[in-house]
Amino acid sequence: MAFLMTHFYPGGTAEQYAVILNAVHADGALPAGQLSSAAGPTEGGWLISAVWESSEALGTFVTGTLMPALADVSGGFETAPEERLAECTLYQTA
Repeated sequence: MAFLMTHFYPGGTAEQYAVILNAVHADGALPAGQLSSAAGPTEGGWLISAVWESSEALGTFVTGTLMPALADVSGGFETAPEERLAECTLYQTA
């Protein structure tokens, strides 16, 4: 079942997001298991939304790619995100 992840970074900026995006998606492609990605500024910070094939696919990305990349990068978000996770009861694309 598809799995939704949102991260809100209070005070986050486009510049900080670009640093993280370059560290984890340097080739511009979505990682294995990620179906979609969207991000942008919102009141008070930066919001990221991603849909994954499963919670396991997200977990593999977080432990194998995201966390190691964040340990080696500077200039990204300064705080941990406010995270929300959900199994998708509906995932529809054009």
